[in-house]
Amino acid sequence: MNQIPDILHQQGYKSIPFRVTKTQHLVLHAKINGVRGRFILDTGASNSCLGFESVEKFHVQTQHSSTKAAGAGATGLHTEQSVHNVLQLGRWKNRHFPLIVLDLTHVNTALQHYKVKPVDGIIGADVLLEGQALIDYNLKQLFLR
Repeated sequence: MNQIPDILHQQGYKSIPFRVTKTQHLVLHAKINGVRGRFILDTGASNSCLGFESVEKFHVQTQHSSTKAAGAGATGLHTEQSVHNVLQLGRWKNRHFPLIVLDLTHVNTALQHYKVKPVDGIIGADVLLEGQALIDYNLKQLFLR
């Protein structure tokens, strides 16, 4: 029996399960402003983001941003920002969470090519750093404190 989850729970960590898709993406469910969605867990993404197509679904208010985003397969992406959102992963919660909003069409098109369900956004290093994240790939669990 693996004792790591018990030890981490004693230290105040919350566990969030994830799945590995056939494209080798780590996918988990999260709530933004009380609405559940599907997100890629991306340790290489500096910020968590939401696709423009999901703004209404999650009741997100956006404002202009002059920052351009880049990611695998895309550069110079127009972004907007959203502040003061409630982000919840399992029992871990942040009540004043900022999000970058950008076009994730290129991500979802690539996923569709492999018959993988689309995602609403990406959970990035901002969450991982704030939550002092530990990832157990064998158990497929993200732990946040």
